[in-house]
Amino acid sequence: MEKVQGLQVYKFGGASVKDAAAILNLRKIVGSHSGPLVIVVSAMGKTTNALEEIFDLAYHGKDYADALNRVEDFHRNTAASLAAGAGPYMMDDINEGFRDAFDALEAQLAVVSTLKDYDEQYDQVVSYGELLASEFVAHVLNDLRHTRWLDCRSLLRTNESWREAQVDWQATEENLRDKVLPCFQQVRTIVTQGFIGGTADGRTTTLGREGSDYTAAIMAYCLRAESVTIWKDVAGLLNADPKIFPDTVRYPEISYRETIEMAYYGASVIHPKTLKPLADRNIPLRVKSFLDPEAEGTLIHDCQHPALAPAFIRKSDQVLLSFASKDFSFISEENMAVIFAGLAQAKLKINVMQNSAISFSVCVDYSERRVHQLLDLLREQFTLHYNTGLTLFTIKNYDAASIARLTAGKRLLLEQRTRHTFQFVCQD
Repeated sequence: MEKVQGLQVYKFGGASVKDAAAILNLRKIVGSHSGPLVIVVSAMGKTTNALEEIFDLAYHGKDYADALNRVEDFHRNTAASLAAGAGPYMMDDINEGFRDAFDALEAQLAVVSTLKDYDEQYDQVVSYGELLASEFVAHVLNDLRHTRWLDCRSLLRTNESWREAQVDWQATEENLRDKVLPCFQQVRTIVTQGFIGGTADGRTTTLGREGSDYTAAIMAYCLRAESVTIWKDVAGLLNADPKIFPDTVRYPEISYRETIEMAYYGASVIHPKTLKPLADRNIPLRVKSFLDPEAEGTLIHDCQHPALAPAFIRKSDQVLLSFASKDFSFISEENMAVIFAGLAQAKLKINVMQNSAISFSVCVDYSERRVHQLLDLLREQFTLHYNTGLTLFTIKNYDAASIARLTAGKRLLLEQRTRHTFQFVCQD
């Protein structure tokens, strides 16, 4: 079996499974679809944030019991509400999966140690949000559409680059072909987890924050799906975050290339790695609202379109790092190679960069632990300065009016302009 005719991939993010009511709404959306589905599920609401806090407490030897109890109570209450809303016959199945997952989580937390790698242990703990949410979704759907829950850790094969695992595409495609495609001879729906994968020796990895979109694209690419739909709490792909900009515009249709660039610069709707595997196999991506499933949304595919409305992208909690030569010599390619190697070792990704004669500056997402790791690596070779608490704004397809609107009243620390993109870093 090379492919399943009519197969689609649905991805439901944290907001679309944030509580029992949201999961029951998911059930209604899926119930209106008659064809075969792979459903990729994120952790519920802010569960990933909560698990990050719990892990960090455990790693530093602090008491995490209260924080863990809050997460457990939240999921237990959700299970009870789901049983009431979709049928009490589910309660035993839900509770069994819920209890097994929490027992495994508690066992994992009990062995967290400062003697072992922080990022590797992070992946083992934080992954439980997706496992719990997907269990709930699979049980809620099972009476509606015969459903099978699959553990993505045994399907999506990665390397050991903890928190930013790289996909082994050949092994993953073989796994999905051998373990997923045959399931559609018995069921119409597969439910699995976003964000997580597994190494060849069975350790859990994660694909980076908000990586569930990428999981959906990996599934679609390997299974040769007809399309992917990402269900969001917005009307489609917008030119700005409506929580920040009140007068947003929806793009009814947009090309892969434009969307890849927006995602790269930090547009929050789609994970940056999502588009390439879909574009490689010309699989269309739809962004639709789970609040209004019948609405048009946005179609992302291989297309030509007229000039787009300017896109406004805001990334907060940035740090601007400047590296200067200690002897006032020019910043050379050799200096930059050292800086790039340090950034790679500290797992800091450059959002914008700029150089002058004797200094080189980069803006990256702020992580206290990673920034200090970088400083420790490079302070002997460079004079270092950094500013935290900054915001990076990007205007894609800018014009004079959009630049004037966004820069008004702000103190710019760095700005950069290309043919189609204008970026600046400023203080919050």
